Amino acid sequence: MYQYDQYDQVIVDQRVAQFRGQVKRYLAGELTEDEFRPLRLMNGLYLQRHAYMLRIAIPYGLLSSRQLRMLAHIARTYDKGFGHFTTRQNIQFNWPKLEDVPAILADLASVEMHAIQTSGNCVRNVTADHLAGVAVDEIEDPRVYCEIIRQWSTFHPEFSYLPRKFKIAVTGASHDRAAAQVHDIGLNLVKNAQGEVGFRVLVGGGLGRTPIVGQVIREFLEKRHLLSYLESILRVYNQLGRRDNLNKARIKILVKTLGIDKFRAMVEEDWSLCRNPNLALEQAEIDRVGRFFAPPAYALEAASDTHFAGYLAADKAFATWVGRNVTGHQRAGYRNVFVSLKAPLVPPGDMTHEQMDAVADLADRYSFGQIRTTHDQNLLLTDVGQADLYPLWQALRELSLATPNIGTLNDMICCPGLDYCSLANAGAIPIAKQINEKFDDLDYLYDLGELRLKMSGCMNACGHHHVGHIGILGVDKHGEEWYQISLGGSAENDVSLGQILGPSVAKTEVANTLEQILLVYVERREEGERFLDTFRRIGIKPFKERVYATDAKASQGDQERRYAANY
Repeated sequence: MYQYDQYDQVIVDQRVAQFRGQVKRYLAGELTEDEFRPLRLMNGLYLQRHAYMLRIAIPYGLLSSRQLRMLAHIARTYDKGFGHFTTRQNIQFNWPKLEDVPAILADLASVEMHAIQTSGNCVRNVTADHLAGVAVDEIEDPRVYCEIIRQWSTFHPEFSYLPRKFKIAVTGASHDRAAAQVHDIGLNLVKNAQGEVGFRVLVGGGLGRTPIVGQVIREFLEKRHLLSYLESILRVYNQLGRRDNLNKARIKILVKTLGIDKFRAMVEEDWSLCRNPNLALEQAEIDRVGRFFAPPAYALEAASDTHFAGYLAADKAFATWVGRNVTGHQRAGYRNVFVSLKAPLVPPGDMTHEQMDAVADLADRYSFGQIRTTHDQNLLLTDVGQADLYPLWQALRELSLATPNIGTLNDMICCPGLDYCSLANAGAIPIAKQINEKFDDLDYLYDLGELRLKMSGCMNACGHHHVGHIGILGVDKHGEEWYQISLGGSAENDVSLGQILGPSVAKTEVANTLEQILLVYVERREEGERFLDTFRRIGIKPFKERVYATDAKASQGDQERRYAANY
């Protein structure tokens, strides 16, 4: 993984010292709240419903065991003993005291971490496929380019105060696991007709209040032009993006307003006139950064392991876990292991300091000391030898991190919602609990097959509800929490935005409504169909008829019971 050089370390240390002084001045009354707000946001510090929240960057989702231990230390020392992993592969702490934040940032700097550009109208933490470097369908490792973009964009003087936040995702595989098509810029590594590897560039994607799928601005961009072309896109956006309306400030609105053809022409013109030759990305630089992501020293004997099949045959629970939480690897004899942060009694994405410390130890023992964070709010241990899967599973099970539910209904994405977030309209964590209690039969979940449930507590869509096979959005109705359900979304190659089912449902009825939706799927699916496939074949009408017919019957039953009670 990437290691800081002297310049990286100096930059981060200087930022810590700078923010320490800013906090001191604010607490002394020398800075007003309006003056302090942009300063704290530049350091990833938000003011939430009950306390400050600190969002820490995990570039392209890659952590060392040393860094995960530091996160455990922060959770234990400065928070309430846990952290929350997000859909942007970062981690959030929800209870730090303001006066402690400089010390937290200093601790992070000691292990090459920071909270820079996790907030504010700048280029945010660049995300990638969580299987980067080990995916069997990979063309090239995208982390190399994520790191190059990170170094280029950090403190970029022209793009530190954009009209709105800006998110870039890079994927290097045939299967998009980075949701690249719903980012401000999505970069897909592809091969052209000559077999050369370059980038397919998408622009103008995003979720939130106005969900839009990104459009192709260039089918093939040579690697050497990556940074200069990104700069032209950002320059056009910086000049023309709206600053008078927060809800219309994202690049997706600009692209939609101008149209992709006009926007493309403006970018190409800027690129031809203002291209900076110093930004040309030479192969020597790509190779230099690529060496930080070289494969580990794989053991030759791993491919000849003879114990794995025996463990599978002897232990059904282990076999089930392997089937759900373990995937293939580029290297014979190795596997990738998902660490489920979706135990039924735990808010999705939450992890205690004890679990962090223990997983850091397991990473050292079984995964070359590295851990990944995923877009689905789980962790991933790559490069695990087949012979080590059984003892790893036993250890994870003791930590309540081996729930065999990856890709099922209960592997849901869930934002913090009204429990923490000052922007939320409704709770998300209590609904996750309600769903887990309703659907607690793993065999039933396995029968349902792949099902992506994504839930947000407000229109900002931190839970990506627009692109869930089933999406749930919390809304406020006269001070009460209600939930709007959408069906048919996807963030993968077959990207689509979900269709709203109908009127929102009461908080107590969310899981019951899901039950009716799933009954339609089970009754109407054809052999081998996922929920998404069935929905696309039969449309939304059968689901709508079942859900609201059930609501009508329930309402009539309530009326009859009230009549009987009164007469």
